[in-house]
Amino acid sequence: MDDSQLKLLVDLHKPATRQGPGGEIETRRALELAGLDHSRPLKIADIGCGTGASTLQLAKALNAEITAVDFLAEFLDELQSRAHDHGVADKITTLNSSMENLPFKEQEFDVIWSEGAIYNIGFEAGVSAWSRFLKPGGKLVVSEITWLSATRPQDLQIHWESEYPEVDVASAKIGILERHGYCPEAYFILPEHCWLDNYYRPMQIRFDDFLRQYGQSKEAVTIVEAEKSEIALYEKYKAFYSYGVYVAKKIET
Repeated sequence: MDDSQLKLLVDLHKPATRQGPGGEIETRRALELAGLDHSRPLKIADIGCGTGASTLQLAKALNAEITAVDFLAEFLDELQSRAHDHGVADKITTLNSSMENLPFKEQEFDVIWSEGAIYNIGFEAGVSAWSRFLKPGGKLVVSEITWLSATRPQDLQIHWESEYPEVDVASAKIGILERHGYCPEAYFILPEHCWLDNYYRPMQIRFDDFLRQYGQSKEAVTIVEAEKSEIALYEKYKAFYSYGVYVAKKIET
């Protein structure tokens, strides 16, 4: 993807509450399942935070110092603005960085959080690399594209094997966590409303304005058509895949 295409994608997604499937109820559920102590100070890294849908919730719910990481500075600027609006700017520090080159210290964080973003580095690469930044007994909370059944239609299989070869069933993802020094503690899938009501429908509403903004350019039309295809795929095959939310504890050695 070149810089002009990336700019168009940023402009389409920056106004959104979230840049992928998810929801406030589901973030609260993950918080509860992680069993975080609300009374003591926590250090949290929210990796691949986008414009901060989960970051803001964590800041409101916890006594926490949060480092919000994204490789897109435009998203971080928006997050900072929203953090001020929500009165939690003092709890959040933004970091413009790729997932592959995080400048953190070993065992710096009590919690590593990543909703809908770990696929950028790959699930196994992410949970392996990020482990060193977690304190022993620290919690990892990530959501990851996951098959909901052992079999699925061939055209869907072909699509995801091309887009993200690491897509797999939850048992395989849990096995990866176990092999990399985590004790899996909880798992649940994001329900349909996290995709349609919270992510896809708001995006569809923005399509016309986005196309007008860019004069129906070929590049803008291509991006919208790609998003429409993704939405249609989910609507047709939503029984076979979703994001799984995985909660795990780093084993104390």
